Amino acid sequence: MKNTYEKASLSLAGTVAMGTGVMIGAGIFALTGQVAEFAGPLFPLAFLLAAVISGFSAYSYIKVSRKYPSAGGIAMILHKSYGATTVTGAAALLMALSMIINESLVARTFGAYTMQLFDVQNSSVLVALLAVGLIIFAFLVNIAKNSVISSISTVTAVLKIGGIILFAIIALWGAGFTFTSNKVMAADQDTIANFLAGVALAILAYKGFTTITNSGDEVKDPEKNVGRAIMISLFICLIIYMLVSYAVGASLSIPEIVKAKDYSLAEAARPTIGQYGVWFTIALAMIATASGLLASVFAVSRMLAMLTEMKLIPHRHFGMPGSVQKHTVVYTVVLASILAAFFDLSRIASLGAIFYLVMDIIIHWGVYRNLRYDVDANGFILICAMFLDTCVLTAFLFMKGSSDPTIIVIAVVSMAGVFAFEKFYLGHIRKNSETSTEHNHS
Repeated sequence: MKNTYEKASLSLAGTVAMGTGVMIGAGIFALTGQVAEFAGPLFPLAFLLAAVISGFSAYSYIKVSRKYPSAGGIAMILHKSYGATTVTGAAALLMALSMIINESLVARTFGAYTMQLFDVQNSSVLVALLAVGLIIFAFLVNIAKNSVISSISTVTAVLKIGGIILFAIIALWGAGFTFTSNKVMAADQDTIANFLAGVALAILAYKGFTTITNSGDEVKDPEKNVGRAIMISLFICLIIYMLVSYAVGASLSIPEIVKAKDYSLAEAARPTIGQYGVWFTIALAMIATASGLLASVFAVSRMLAMLTEMKLIPHRHFGMPGSVQKHTVVYTVVLASILAAFFDLSRIASLGAIFYLVMDIIIHWGVYRNLRYDVDANGFILICAMFLDTCVLTAFLFMKGSSDPTIIVIAVVSMAGVFAFEKFYLGHIRKNSETSTEHNHS
């Protein structure tokens, strides 16, 4: 695979288009029903609060990227904050894993929506097969030319964003612009925890802004435009997500949304324009998920290749030809396929939310502890970002611990394994380095 890195090649508009293209589409198709399941009638507000929290989170990324624009992105921020340590390697791997988890989420969403075209019961086996098939397709495109990925991304970005806005307007018009799911819940402790758990999932729909951070000095005038692009992208996504949330809430009751949670947007189109609306939304979902997966596979493989070059993770060729990034594409699609085959959408989203929020807190703490004076960051904002992340993560762990403790165990064991692996690997690297140095001196 050719290296697509080119300094100052992205304009502000191009960077915003890239950020919104990654964020908008697959996430909203996959997550609307799941967020509604937790937050109930307040689910549009969950997307609003998720945008606010993502704005606070973006502050750390913007501040560091402004002073140190780099294609290293998140790995660079962690390295600047913690050095070549276990925390840096483990947190960067958590980010990479959360992106791979998102790929499996997107692929399962493709399967769930595609199955609605056929008059059969929603079979988890068929959904899994379609998901793995899409991941294999993304792999084949990614080992082709980068120009293919770029061309597909540009065309599909326009189709999916325009289509989603059209869907929202039609659904709202058909419902007379009234919100069906308007029952106000009592503000008891369980309701607040449920709402915050919904917010934790909704954050996944915004985390694509980190793609802009990873673009580094590929952006023209990155000291100004990286931050601008992130905030503009978040604002555009917020407007579209609110439109979609109210459109779904105007068409379906909360029980109906929850019942069709894996394909809730398709079901929301039915009351207004019938089966044609369902087909339109399914086609839109297929375009959004397929294009999102193509871009994500490349982004993750690039990040893993960068971690390899920084000697934060090991690499084995396993007899495969080509560059390190081609090999990391293989690793990425294998992991994503395993997750898509054996985990349902709810569990995949849960893992992604936990990994991402933990990594995000680690980044904020590193910037607060070691970089805030260097990058001229406001300590209070960094503390707020950590506090907000911690609140929604705690609520999410509490709610999932009650309903699905297995996924909490899987998440905790996985994270412990990542940290233990990094500690062992980096310790092994240092030991070999010290042995080599002593040998040279003797």
